[in-house]
Amino acid sequence: QVQLVESGGGLVQPGDSLRLSCAPSGRTFNNYAMGWFRQAPGKEREFVAAVRWSSGFTYYADSVKGRFTISRVNAKNTVYLQMNSLKPEDTAVYYCAARIRPAYAVITITGSYDYWGQGTQVTVSS
Repeated sequence: QVQLVESGGGLVQPGDSLRLSCAPSGRTFNNYAMGWFRQAPGKEREFVAAVRWSSGFTYYADSVKGRFTISRVNAKNTVYLQMNSLKPEDTAVYYCAARIRPAYAVITITGSYDYWGQGTQVTVSS
């Protein structure tokens, strides 16, 4: 099975930056897309950012566009999320996800992904 491991979360003040990473373990897989989602206490998991692996085309939620940047290292199936100008409302557990199915799909929704990491906590507080 494919396992994804997130890292890089922590406690920061508003306006600070963090860089999250997501690295795979377990069996090898053909990667078609990876994304970042987040879930705050008592709320549904929501889309943050995603990248189509072959083209590198990126997608962002309106709430993070202009502040967050998703990037990939193709050969390692590794994805990063650079988070700048963090706000208290960014506080959540951040999960990375991988899609291994080759068929085209919208990659801004949870149902398009096949594997998920365990999450890393990001807390933005003054």
